[in-house]
Parts: sequence; C-alpha cells; structure tokens
Amino acid sequence: MSLIPRGNIFDPFSLDVWDPFKDFPFPSFSSSLTSQFPRETSAFVNTRVDWKETPEAHVFKADLPGLKKEEVKVEIEDDRVLQISGQSKIEKEDKNDTWHRVERSSGQFSRRFRLPENVKMDQIKASMENGVLTVTVPKVEMKKTNVKAIDISG
Repeated sequence: MSLIPRGNIFDPFSLDVWDPFKDFPFPSFSSSLTSQFPRETSAFVNTRVDWKETPEAHVFKADLPGLKKEEVKVEIEDDRVLQISGQSKIEKEDKNDTWHRVERSSGQFSRRFRLPENVKMDQIKASMENGVLTVTVPKVEMKKTNVKAIDISG
C-alpha cells in the first residue's frame, strides 16, 4: 500500500492511509475517528467558514452547497457565541440504482464562534446566495482618543 493518502483529505473516512497500528490490540487511528465522527456527522467536518474583520464589521462566509436557507439556522447563544447549524438531507436511494461512488456529505453540521466584545449584537444580519451563507456582525464604533502632547520642563 502506498503511503500517499487517497481520497478527500478533508473527510477522514474517505482516506486510504496506511495504519501502522492496525494489528495491535488497542484501537487504531482510523477506528477512533469512526467512533468520534460517525459517517452521518461528517458534514460537520466539511463545513468551511471564513471569518474576516473589516473596519465596520466581522463577516462570516460559510459554503453550504445544495442547502436552502430554511435548512440553515444562525443563532446567538450564551452571550456572544455565534452558531451556524443545519442539516443536509440524504438522497433517497432507489433499489434499482447502482452507486459507483458516494463523496457528497450529508447529515448535521454545527460551527460555533466566540464573538469579540466590540460587536453590535442587535444588528446581526444573515443572507444566503448561491450556496454561500454570509453573516455580518457590525462592530461598535470605537471613539478615537485625543492625544495631547505635554511639554516637559527642566
């Protein structure tokens, strides 16, 4: 077997990686991953979110291909924790179909981010376009301090 991983590197279940501990009596790396992240929750691993800060706001962009806005929840919990969650549906299988490969994720996902103190919690906005969720969290305008130079005598 090659030592080069094959499959989607962001989905640990699709990797074909050599496991040096597979014949030992304790749980291996791949079996511990399977117990920690069952296949139904692998969408959690694959949910990509970018967070950028502009002078006016914190902007989160999440790739959620194939999801409708009704299948996604954006919530603020526990004082300044932004949570983006949802569920992608599993495609119904027809007994007459022959599947050659299944790579698309399905199941629940959830991502949480602690927001800084300088945000306007009551003005958060979210929009979804072309499978990309954008959450904009406006920042509190910081008052610029006036600095006055003091002459030193002596």
